[in-house]
Amino acid sequence: MILENLFGPFTERLQLAMHRAVQRHALLSANLANQSTPGYKRKDMSFFLSLEEAGLREQQRSLRITHPNHISESKFFKNAMNGIVREERSIRQDGNSVDLEREVAALTETQLHYSTLSEMARRYFQSMHEVIKEGRST
Repeated sequence: MILENLFGPFTERLQLAMHRAVQRHALLSANLANQSTPGYKRKDMSFFLSLEEAGLREQQRSLRITHPNHISESKFFKNAMNGIVREERSIRQDGNSVDLEREVAALTETQLHYSTLSEMARRYFQSMHEVIKEGRST
């Protein structure tokens, strides 16, 4: 909230998306760590959910309950923002659902998303720095 007050909603969305990328990386790392654990079920979350989540947060500010049969905001957003999915099917006879190649591909994808978000943040703050610097020289 502090970042939004200082720099607008763009930085809050970036922060949220980066946080989601970090969460997904932790889940995928846990999957790799449990690759040999019998019965372990793979967990994952969608990176794109963070983008939708950012949109939902903006909608949350404008939602109002005008009828007693409307879904309460807290219940709706609690369900929408819990993006962790546990894969119930097993690919091995011991009940484990972790596929090494899939995990590595997902980790690479998450790393690329995080790098892109970091670059977007760097460029945003660099442009703000340039604007401030130009204001001082004139």
